[in-house]
Amino acid sequence: MRIIIRTMIAFALVWGALLFSGYGFLVGSKENAAGLGLKCQYLAARGVMAAEYVHTESGIIGVTNCPILRKIETTIDNGR
Repeated sequence: MRIIIRTMIAFALVWGALLFSGYGFLVGSKENAAGLGLKCQYLAARGVMAAEYVHTESGIIGVTNCPILRKIETTIDNGR
């Protein structure tokens, strides 16, 4: 029973941190547009958000992999 309560408390703390920071963490990615595009899905406190990047294997143009954390545009408290 203690493990369940501690897990729920840890989940609530992580969710609160994501809610007020406005960040999301990577949950999935796939290549699209004949390998030239990379679609990344991020789990934020308000749901799953998607971001698309230009993709190359070398990383000279675009990105090679999706970033682990990404700032989501909408936040609850932006300091105003």
